Amino acid sequence: MKKILITGGAGFIGSHVVRLFVNKYPHYEIYNLDKLTYAGNLDNLKDVENKPNYHFIKADIVEGEKMLAWFKEHQPDGVIHLAAESHVDRSIENPMEFINTNVVGTVNLLNAARAIWKNDIENKRFYHISTDEVYGSLGETGAFTETTPYDPHSPYSAAKASSDHFVRAYHDTYKLPTIISNCSNNYGPNQFPEKLLPLFIHNIKNKKKLPIYGKGINVRDWLYVEDHATAIDLIFHQGKIGETYNIGGNNEWKNIDLIKKLIEIMDKKLGRSEGESLELITYVTDRAGHDLRYAIDATKLKTELNWEPKIKFTEGFEKTVDWYLDNETWLQRIVSGKYRK
Repeated sequence: MKKILITGGAGFIGSHVVRLFVNKYPHYEIYNLDKLTYAGNLDNLKDVENKPNYHFIKADIVEGEKMLAWFKEHQPDGVIHLAAESHVDRSIENPMEFINTNVVGTVNLLNAARAIWKNDIENKRFYHISTDEVYGSLGETGAFTETTPYDPHSPYSAAKASSDHFVRAYHDTYKLPTIISNCSNNYGPNQFPEKLLPLFIHNIKNKKKLPIYGKGINVRDWLYVEDHATAIDLIFHQGKIGETYNIGGNNEWKNIDLIKKLIEIMDKKLGRSEGESLELITYVTDRAGHDLRYAIDATKLKTELNWEPKIKFTEGFEKTVDWYLDNETWLQRIVSGKYRK
């Protein structure tokens, strides 16, 4: 029986990965380790919390000795490392929190895995999930590949870039069986409402302002979160040790065009006149160090592991909007703070 540790499993992407693994692999023991910061929400996993192969551990990856003790006691065969501080604006306000969690926390996990696997790395895997933001900013053409030089521009992306380097260094120095993936922007159910889409869905519904940085011309590649979870599953089981895989949605949108599309869908679903919510758009001072464009070339993942996104954006966007409109209780528990109790 395989024991898989998933860090950050109560978060947005992590909860989808936990759900997939718990349901798809009933013969695995799935351990969800999460500190339950503001972005960690066990409400995300109500549907699997009573499954016999699911276990929750409240812990902080920054506490190295506790991580080592847990690894020694439970002897996981694999680690899927998603735990991270991930909001760029928060990283600008408090970079040390990002350094501690994203860098020190990652190294603590690497040390713990190395300690228990040093005499037996057969069928062991340490899979580190990263972001496309480590590559910096693109012009109007081109896309990030696995060999694109790192050029992070925010404390968040710099911390993730550093953690990526440590993962590679532990593979090269200690022969730790590591894999890395870098993914584009995710969207879908259960995303904490500080991020663009759930925040704007909530604001449109309640006729609140929609603050858009600069002129709204920044471009992002969007991937439905369940497609990301299936890619993680595939890479964890079939990816080559020591390799990096880029995961993208082949779905670029300027921020302003994305918001106008969201307004079009929301106004229709809320019974408002066409374009009524456009008046909510407010342009605000651009974010410091704001990257112009991200785009992912996921050719390697498609060629080697036969993966590509299945959810078309129009379908995924509709499903996302419907989920937030149908799960008002989930959202209100976050807004009120009740989810943290």
